[in-house]
Amino acid sequence: MSAAPRKPPSKPRASRKRPPVPLAARNPDVEAIPRDRAACDLRIGGHTVALTNLKKPFWPELGITKGDLLRYYASVSRWLLPHLKDRAMVMKRYPHGAHGEFFFMKRAPEHRPAWVRTCSIEHASGSVIGFPIVQDLASLLWVVNLGCIDLNPWYSRCDDVNRPDFLHFDLDPVPGAGFTRVREVALLVRDALKKLGMRSWAKTTGSSGIHVYVPIVRGPVQKDVWRFAKRFAQAMEGMHPTLVTAEYRIAKRPADRVLVDYNQNAWGRTLASVYSVRPRPGATVSAPVTWKEVEDGVTLEEFRLDNVPARLAALGDPWKPLLSRTGRFDLASLL
Repeated sequence: MSAAPRKPPSKPRASRKRPPVPLAARNPDVEAIPRDRAACDLRIGGHTVALTNLKKPFWPELGITKGDLLRYYASVSRWLLPHLKDRAMVMKRYPHGAHGEFFFMKRAPEHRPAWVRTCSIEHASGSVIGFPIVQDLASLLWVVNLGCIDLNPWYSRCDDVNRPDFLHFDLDPVPGAGFTRVREVALLVRDALKKLGMRSWAKTTGSSGIHVYVPIVRGPVQKDVWRFAKRFAQAMEGMHPTLVTAEYRIAKRPADRVLVDYNQNAWGRTLASVYSVRPRPGATVSAPVTWKEVEDGVTLEEFRLDNVPARLAALGDPWKPLLSRTGRFDLASLL
């Protein structure tokens, strides 16, 4: 017998202001970011980080400031940082908050602290770009202070940027398909991967869909991982044509389907990392979920800047297995 669906939590009213991020009083790194000043030089881990515009509204309808965003990332850093280590970071900057304009930035700013490490990656054009790497709390806060609301690391590590550690699928609803259908397709993807011998993990995107990740043995080059992902997505479309589309051209996607987006596996593409706050109404977070939670009707709105730290403190990191060098699927066996 299938479990009864959850009743979705009521959405917060636009005028409701959320309380400060929890755990601040018990976390000295969080407490060190002042609430009564607009700027500070924070000494942390042997480095000094200049934090600015701390009182600037980033979600004004919720009363969430840039300082609150920095405090959130400090509070989840012990679980987040291992997922970012040794990976180039694409900066997506929102200098005017979640509802303002944004721009992408790959190259680490020239005038950056000397302790911010970079990853030099040669592109097809021949140019070499030095991306920042988030290795510790100081560099995490430095990146977020630039206005990066969500974090977008590479799928490969800096010592071999052509060989990713993950195969993944971005399940994105086409207009007409709601999140209920996204959950349904996520379970179909999980089952299809399981038949191939792959164990998968899910997280909400914090935006509109679900990300499904498979940790793989580092070996196949990015292009081969992408080719496999494309074949898999097209096979899912063939098996479930009324639910799934693998059509990458927006104008040709049929309505009411869920896109199994394989193209995010292409070289240089990124997705918002686990525990990233998204620049969306409600300050939702890209949060790991168990497959049981997906089956039970988990919603995007359940995971927000104001409650994810407490969830992590209670449960730990559900994605910790993805950090292990063992138990990864050997994708080369299927290529």
